[in-house]
Formats: sequence, structure tokens, C-alpha cells
Amino acid sequence: MKLATFAATLLVAGAGFAQNTAAQPNVVWKLATGYRAESFHTQNITAFANDVARATEGALKIEIYPGNSLVSLNDVRQAVQEGRVDAGETIMTSMVKDLSLAGADSVPFVVGSYPDARRLWTLQRPTMERLLAVRGLKLLYAVPWPPQGLYSKRPIIDAKDFRSSNMRTYNDTTVRIAQLLGATPVNVAMVDVGKALAEGRVDSMITSAVTGVENRVWDHVRYYYEINAWYPKNIVLVNIKRFNALPAEARTAVMRAADSAEQRGWAASEQAARESVETLRRNGVKIGSTPPGLEREIQRIGERFSSEWVKAVGADALEVFIPYFMAANK
Repeated sequence: MKLATFAATLLVAGAGFAQNTAAQPNVVWKLATGYRAESFHTQNITAFANDVARATEGALKIEIYPGNSLVSLNDVRQAVQEGRVDAGETIMTSMVKDLSLAGADSVPFVVGSYPDARRLWTLQRPTMERLLAVRGLKLLYAVPWPPQGLYSKRPIIDAKDFRSSNMRTYNDTTVRIAQLLGATPVNVAMVDVGKALAEGRVDSMITSAVTGVENRVWDHVRYYYEINAWYPKNIVLVNIKRFNALPAEARTAVMRAADSAEQRGWAASEQAARESVETLRRNGVKIGSTPPGLEREIQRIGERFSSEWVKAVGADALEVFIPYFMAANK
């Protein structure tokens, strides 16, 4: 299709979108994300938008609105579904109340590496696509955050070391982990973690190396264990009517750019994880793998959470976890 014909088709398909001058793109999507512009996730979205603009020769432009500037993070999915925003990025676990399968990301001690996380997503994606489509959403791509590790003021040998200690928690899952390990859960927002550690209100916490670096936790903790508790993913969505309104060539361009963004984003996540661990090390934090005594306990906790999650979610969970664990045990 010639460029003139392609642009004219886009203009017709975009009826109802904001009208633009001849010098501007024919269709503009607004994409909302709750994350700051400097985040590797947002930088990846920017590269995705640039790829789309190039592939469509400017006929489709995606404007990025980071840092909750257009829609708050937890409202992104609903805003896109209702068509108040064309597209958006949110953390997948924010959708669990309406989409239980999204909770696979938050089942602890199931995914222990990036290859495991990729395998889980390969199994999870087809059902997620189907469930999102029913809700008027088109899944573009998903990228994980670096894995969640364990920070501690004191060295950890086994689960007994958590007794009579306080663990920072921020959701139901982390509260239960603290309780199962014998620690007292203490709800602390990330912005207050430094103060809580300094005041002795918190002795340990589970969060990523990236978050630890951002909050300079080396001022208060000396140990970081790469337990890889879970790999939460961010998901990028578009209103399915907006997507289907594009001509076939544009839809193909968007999905090719989305595939590239997913590959690039996973690589960026791994790089961020490596660099953050090294930054912790340079600042005096001792880096270790999961202590053998603790490994047995977290495996038990992972089995318990997995069983409960499958029972709660049902058939959709079985479609994901049965082949996942079967492959892992080969």
C-alpha cells in the first residue's frame, strides 16, 4: 500500500480521535504509566513508541505520560478498558481482583531465574490474552522487574534467624511470608524504609536490588541474599477498539514493535539486576545466594502458596502451573 493510501486509511479508521493538521500524525495514542520517565520500563516504552512511528512513517504516534501524570498506576487498566486512555502500562499484579491469573506473578518461590520467568510467561500469555480481550483490551507485551531478594541486618543461616525479628511487609503475601518464617510483619511504605531500618523497627525485607539501590539501603543493612522470591511483570495494554480501528499494516507494525520491546525489556531487566547487585556490593553489602537451611523452608512456603493459588483460581491456573512444573521436573 502506498504511503498516501495508508495515511488516508488511518485517517478514516481514526474517526473519533483528535483531528490533526497535515503536518501531524493522523492518529495519536496516549499511553499512561505510573512509573517515572527514568525507569528502564518507561525508557523501553519510549523506544517502542519510536519504533511504531518509524514503521508507520509517522501515521501513528504514541505519546507517553509517565509518573501518574495522566492516570494513576492502579487505575491504568480500567482507564484503557473504558477508552479514557488509548493505552497504558501497569504492574500485572494490580489486576488480580478482576483477573486472577495475573496473580501468577506474585506466587512466591516458584520462579527462580529469568529463564524460569520467561517459561512462565510463555505459558501464561495465551490465557491472559484471551481474558483481556473479553474485557476490551489488547495485550502488547510484558517485561519483568528484577527479582525480589532478601535484605537483612544480620546474617541468615536458616528460618530460625527470623524469630524475634521484624520484617518489612507491604501486601498480604509478604505478611504471610513473614509469619511463616517466624518474623513479626511490619507494614512500611518504601519511602519510609530507611527511617524504619535506622530506628530498628525493621530487621529484614524482601525487595529487589534495584529498589535497594534507589533507597541506599547500605546505610542500614549489610546482607543481601539472592533468593529470587518472584519476578513481578509490568504489562502494556491498548484499548482493543483503538487497535482494531487501525489498518492491517499498522496493526502488524504495532505488534512487531511490541515483540521487539518485550525482548529489549527483558534484557534491560537482567542488566538492571546485575548492575544493582554490583552497586550494593561496592557499597559494602555482602551478597550471597540462598542459604541451604533457608532454601528448604522457602521451597515449602512456595509449595503452599502454589497449592492455595491453584485452588483459588481453578482451571486457568492449572493451564499454567501444570506444564510449568512438569517442564521444571524433567
